[in-house]
Amino acid sequence: MSGALYTREIMRLAVSIPHQHRLDNPDGTAELRSRTCGSRVAADVMVTDSGELKDLGLEISACALGQASAAILGAQAIGKTATDVRTVRDNLAAFLQGSGGSPGEWPDMDNLAAARDHKGRHAAILLPYDAVIAALADAAAKQQVA
Repeated sequence: MSGALYTREIMRLAVSIPHQHRLDNPDGTAELRSRTCGSRVAADVMVTDSGELKDLGLEISACALGQASAAILGAQAIGKTATDVRTVRDNLAAFLQGSGGSPGEWPDMDNLAAARDHKGRHAAILLPYDAVIAALADAAAKQQVA
């Protein structure tokens, strides 16, 4: 799978990240940094009583692939549970590692396929998912205490 890594579609996604703001009073929050590439993602979440994501805030400092991945996540995550997001993340990771057949079923995920052969970019692509999953876990832990 060779070809341009930073395609027009990747660049389009990278500049169209939804929910690119921090939330004032989030139910859960997480900030993660990739040791591999230095990318950083902060995620704030608001959740329903049943654990579905109802609002999301993202602050991204990453390459265009990490930003594109965050845009895909941001466009699809509202209404999803931590399990839903983890399943999408794990399927994407399997694809990037070569053991999955497609990057995922969410719209635009096929645009990430060009990064499969660029292992140094995988961490940036997965980081937005990891941050949202961690923020949802933080919210769930706070709900259990309350």
